[in-house]
Amino acid sequence: MVAKDGGAPVKSLVRGVFLLAALSAISRAQHGNWPSPPQAADKSSASMISNSPKPAVARVDYEREAKEILELSQSLQSDVQRVNQGILPKETIERLKRIEKLSKHLRSELGQ
Repeated sequence: MVAKDGGAPVKSLVRGVFLLAALSAISRAQHGNWPSPPQAADKSSASMISNSPKPAVARVDYEREAKEILELSQSLQSDVQRVNQGILPKETIERLKRIEKLSKHLRSELGQ
């Protein structure tokens, strides 16, 4: 016959194996429920938009607006000399407003 003391290590071993198997199963179940990371953004469509060439009509408008800004700023030189003499021509304010409007428009269009 087997002594009572001889069965204790076997029972302890069986309990340990069972506990290990249970913990392993629980661990696998928990890892399976983790949320998946978000998918990478599709950068190809964004790069296509920013790298697309502007239509020829728009480029002509940009050149025309830049030339107008240049002409208006050159005409301001004589106006500034008059302001230094105490005379403020009405056209000076209008020219400055037009330069500001054109430059804002160019900056917004070219910044896209």
